[in-house]
Amino acid sequence: MLLPRILTALVLATVAISAIFLLPILYFYLFIAVIVLIAAWEWCSLSEIDSPVGKLIFLLLLIFPMLGVTFWTQILELVSVLMEWPEVKEYSGALEWLVIGPVIFWVMMMLLIRKVPEELLALKLKKRYKVFIGWFVLLSAWMFLTKLRAYYGSEAVLYFLVLIWVADIAAYFSGKKFGKDKLAPVISPGKTIQGMYGAILSAMICAVILALYYGYPFMIATDFGMLSILTVLVSIYGDLFFSLVKRQNNVKDSGSILPGHGGVLDRIDSVIAAAPFYYAGVILIGRSVFS
Repeated sequence: MLLPRILTALVLATVAISAIFLLPILYFYLFIAVIVLIAAWEWCSLSEIDSPVGKLIFLLLLIFPMLGVTFWTQILELVSVLMEWPEVKEYSGALEWLVIGPVIFWVMMMLLIRKVPEELLALKLKKRYKVFIGWFVLLSAWMFLTKLRAYYGSEAVLYFLVLIWVADIAAYFSGKKFGKDKLAPVISPGKTIQGMYGAILSAMICAVILALYYGYPFMIATDFGMLSILTVLVSIYGDLFFSLVKRQNNVKDSGSILPGHGGVLDRIDSVIAAAPFYYAGVILIGRSVFS
């Protein structure tokens, strides 16, 4: 089981890195959109959307906002010309504020999973709430991962993904070697506190390597260290969130498209949670540098 998982991970990493550095920005938007839409199709089963028409509507509810975000600046410019409101152009960065919502959501979920996992597992949400949560987290992940590439470049995206991948590997092996205390046994019995510590340590190492490579001043290096650690923590609890949803639906995986990994949603669950948080942190660190 481990060999197919490793081989699939290597193929996925190669495809992802190639897309990050080789695709023009609009094609990168499309590439991430396709991945998110496949994950959205899998979420439909977890949120009890069984009919093809219902699934199609859910996908369209994601596609239209994606198009709006992609062409946001052009839309504002068109509005400013048609309505003769030149000041509308000043709101081209208004979408940045939307990162606050998903950051609050994931921090709240991290605290709730940590404090009241049994109550969350027993919680029975109505279908419309499940649909909204899936729409919200998937659209947020797409939006801020693509904006990270558009505004901060390919290397920023690569560091973020490497951070998550390395943390996942470190958590797995440190958990296998030293794991004895369960992190959230009612949700995911395989995850341990020692595995989480291994992931945190890997985040610190990644941050040190990044700071040395770019020659960051001490304060910026410290900021990136804290951001890396917190991003990894959010990613761990993002994984637990999707494990919670799958356990509520009595399924092990969200799908079977990826050998050794299950579905696309199983593979990108950590990224979905961590992307808005990391993007918000990069914004704050950037402002501290340029202000």
